[in-house]
Amino acid sequence: MAKHLSVENYQRPALPAPADSILLHSCCAPCAGEVIDALLASNIKTTVFFYNPNIHPQEEYEIRKQENIRFCQQREVPFIDADYDLDNWFERIRGLENAPERGERCTVCFDMRFERTALYAYEHGFSLISSTLGISRWKDMEQINNSGTRAAARWQDMQYWTFNWRKQGGSQRMIEISKQENFYQQEYCGCVYSLRDTNRWRRANGRTRVERGVKFYGRDGLPPLTDNNNDA
Repeated sequence: MAKHLSVENYQRPALPAPADSILLHSCCAPCAGEVIDALLASNIKTTVFFYNPNIHPQEEYEIRKQENIRFCQQREVPFIDADYDLDNWFERIRGLENAPERGERCTVCFDMRFERTALYAYEHGFSLISSTLGISRWKDMEQINNSGTRAAARWQDMQYWTFNWRKQGGSQRMIEISKQENFYQQEYCGCVYSLRDTNRWRRANGRTRVERGVKFYGRDGLPPLTDNNNDA
């Protein structure tokens, strides 16, 4: 990694008082890599919470989850594998199937995932939660922060940390870490509707449909991920 992007060269995040640890909701390994490394470089006790029932199909969900697990194991960060309650997700989203990206459907999706994160935090003694979702340039940070803040407010003395992970080289380090780790490179946000809309856009622009499980940062031309190739 370029020296100017090293976590040694920027002001490390400091937890808001009185928290001494964080429960970090993770959406995927590429978004989590930079956030986890920044937290560890700051000597912040971190536990990763993977709750993403929006990801479709389950094959895609398992690939993204396993990439998260692999990185957390490398960094010796505790990883909580939450439920894949897809039916509950579809029930929450009912009526919003055609809402645009960054619209009401995404708000409901964020609310659901952060509510479960906050519940786990409350039940296991965490007073601070946050998410890796905010580092992605494809996401509306204000929308994410509002959902996180609402979820945390359901429990006394709990906070959602709105730290901006994109700044001070965070977005660039996200890509560099993804290349170093050969993370799986998903080509759509995650849900069945984002997959549908991505493929519609691709057809309209003369591009091929999304192929799942075949693209990895820094691994062009290598074979797709399989059950026997989970370290890709």
